[in-house]
Amino acid sequence: MTSLHKKAQNWLAQDPDTETRTELQNLLNQAQSGDVAAEKELAARFADRLQFGTAGLRGRLQAGSMGMNRVLVAQAAKGLANYLLANDREPSIVIGYDGRKNSQIFAQDTAEIMAGAGIKTLLLPRLLPTPVLAYAIRHFNTTAGVMVTASHNPPDDNGYKVYLGKQHGGGQIVSPADIQIAQQIDLAAQININDYARSPNFDILGEEVINQYIEKTAQLAVQPACDLNYVYTAMHGVGKETLLKTFQAANLPLPHIVVTQAEPDPKFSTVAFPNPEEKGALDLAIALAKEKNAEFIIANDPDADRLAVAIPNEQGEWKPLHGNVVGCMLAWHIAKNRPEKSGTLACSLVSSPALANIAQKCGFANEETLTGFKYIAKVPNLVFGFEEALGYLVDPQKVGDKDGISAAVVFVDLVRSLKAQGKSIQDYLNDFTQEFGAYASSQISLRVNDLADIGKLTDAFRQNPPAQIGENAVVQSKDYMNGTEPNNILVYHLNNGSRLIIRPSGTEPKIKLYLDVKGDNAQHAQSTLQQFEQAVRDLLRSETYGKQDC
Repeated sequence: MTSLHKKAQNWLAQDPDTETRTELQNLLNQAQSGDVAAEKELAARFADRLQFGTAGLRGRLQAGSMGMNRVLVAQAAKGLANYLLANDREPSIVIGYDGRKNSQIFAQDTAEIMAGAGIKTLLLPRLLPTPVLAYAIRHFNTTAGVMVTASHNPPDDNGYKVYLGKQHGGGQIVSPADIQIAQQIDLAAQININDYARSPNFDILGEEVINQYIEKTAQLAVQPACDLNYVYTAMHGVGKETLLKTFQAANLPLPHIVVTQAEPDPKFSTVAFPNPEEKGALDLAIALAKEKNAEFIIANDPDADRLAVAIPNEQGEWKPLHGNVVGCMLAWHIAKNRPEKSGTLACSLVSSPALANIAQKCGFANEETLTGFKYIAKVPNLVFGFEEALGYLVDPQKVGDKDGISAAVVFVDLVRSLKAQGKSIQDYLNDFTQEFGAYASSQISLRVNDLADIGKLTDAFRQNPPAQIGENAVVQSKDYMNGTEPNNILVYHLNNGSRLIIRPSGTEPKIKLYLDVKGDNAQHAQSTLQQFEQAVRDLLRSETYGKQDC
């Protein structure tokens, strides 16, 4: 028996899941009978381990060490348990899960292994939004939290998001904790998971923590009551129940619901990709909005930590608002209505440079962080934080992560404030442009089959930095690999004020390019952005940068 076949056999011997065990056994049988394609697939399944990092784990649901499955999750839980025992005299953890395939099973396995290790373990009572888990970490002051979710990834994925509480603030892990936990997972993987101690002695929580989250979130709505006509979709996720209960508690008018996307569905049967940013994801919401003659649309992603907004233009065409636009709308609203003009407005470095302008004009400090809410939530004296990928933190005293439910409350409350002034959302956007200028943003995503290709592109830019992009010269550049916390991010500023940022995705096999421009007015900004995007695509298609298909 080859070493690869032995690896597969050892994995089979400890896999408690009938589906993945059958899948792997069939693959091994085919490989042992000389099937070349099966041998190649088997090698890919065990080429390495699904890497644990600051985003925790995220990957395809499949057998083997490169997939999300019960063996890998058990190893992760055991490694995390050992890390917590080494870093806290009385460790505790709270665990949540969404509606994806196997989320509840992975959460149950984690709870049993944590309890078996002697860690005080709390399990949320049912599938719930990620923000409720983030709230529970602070509410119970636990050492850590785990949320089983792949957020807005494709249907065949799942993930394992780890938070650290107490002195760490209840946000997602950052270095060096990710490296230390990964080392413990590697050690745990050397032991058969059937030899891990398990215990049923963990607490399944009741409604109290959910009700407290709802009550605190509802308090964010303070504007005058009025009627609103709008649409909401949960994108086949877990947001609907908590959002509607929160809106009821806040006395906010309730939306029209996209019924076919209202309940959790692990197959995400009406969308090709359950991400509100993706083309076509809001089609059913837009159809309902047209039918109801609605003013706007709000949408959560499947675990409800993100918020999307769409509005009709003057021609009646519905368009989603860019995350930077919604982030700046919320930032200005919060800054204007906050009595004490102190604290910090923060965003990730790939988000709109407009936030610095808002902060300066409204009397707040501004901070730009590395990508991800694990950094944004840690900003001292944070008042509001956002990132362009539809993530907003409007209530940093309550949770240490982005929160699509509370962001929805504040957005609808913002619309109520506009109604009281006789204004529309478009009026507000026009006012913003008059006050701060016209900003526009877009993104180019390059999906890769081989993760090594990500490094090839960023290396090509390092070896041959562009002197100009289109007709504009690059006047300043920055390589974050040279910083105190090395990060594979490249930034280029152009002489017309445009900015290009290149970075790998933290959760998907993609390279992302972020484009930001500023214009004299909205039309000028959009025209500048179109020209800039075309110039960037031309650059990527050149031989220097590997003739990218974009």
